[in-house]
Amino acid sequence: MLRVVVDTSVVVAALRSRSGASNAVLRHVALRELTPLATTALFLEYEDVLRRPEQRLAHGLTVEQIDQFLAALASACEPVDVRFHWRPQLSDPNDEMVLEAAVNGRADRLVTHNTRDFAVAGITFGLPIVTPGALLLEMRS
Repeated sequence: MLRVVVDTSVVVAALRSRSGASNAVLRHVALRELTPLATTALFLEYEDVLRRPEQRLAHGLTVEQIDQFLAALASACEPVDVRFHWRPQLSDPNDEMVLEAAVNGRADRLVTHNTRDFAVAGITFGLPIVTPGALLLEMRS
């Protein structure tokens, strides 16, 4: 089973569209076909972003529904302790925690819509950086 770090952009996209690749990735998580890895900081970012008023308007979930979703996601996640900080590696400091979760958790893949932002670090750490669609294609073959 692949162990993946799911970038916040993927979680947001999954809740905005039930028919997209991001949502399909989370369905594979729910079916226990993928193991998501998360640090406390990354999980708190999921919560913060999903609860923002503009996001709530976009995905249409209530705070209670967001909490239920996050509880289900948390139950599927393997917690990662950050023992080594590799900063700075990325041009966007907000993405550093995603990379640190993947490197410290020894993820098989980092799943993001921002592959370009992670490309050099992915090479440095031998970590495949993939989009949700690419991950799904890989899982089918």
